[in-house]
Amino acid sequence: QVQLVESGGGLVQAGGSLRLSCAASGAIFSINAMGWYRQAPGKQRELVARIISGGGTNYADSVKGRFTISRDNAKNTVYLQLNSLKPEDTAVYYCNVDAVSGVDLGSVEVWGQGTLVTVSS
Repeated sequence: QVQLVESGGGLVQAGGSLRLSCAASGAIFSINAMGWYRQAPGKQRELVARIISGGGTNYADSVKGRFTISRDNAKNTVYLQLNSLKPEDTAVYYCNVDAVSGVDLGSVEVWGQGTLVTVSS
């Protein structure tokens, strides 16, 4: 089993910053990729940012230049720094991990419980 614990959401004014964290634990052999998705009310879940094991990253066009994803491999933790926040960034942010199970070396995809980010205008 792989578990994810997210933290860092909250209420912030437009232009402000937040930092989200997601720590993975459990039966992990290796992690291929870690990422953040978000889902706003009435909208589909969308990719925000993703980082692969080699350090490569990709971002949604809407957050490029404002958000930064990073990863601490030793801690199996991924971070998302959110700067210059806009009201349209308001959503539940979900951590996603693509890992190799330490039990059977099978592929495992895990989602976090979600953390709410609310940006007021």
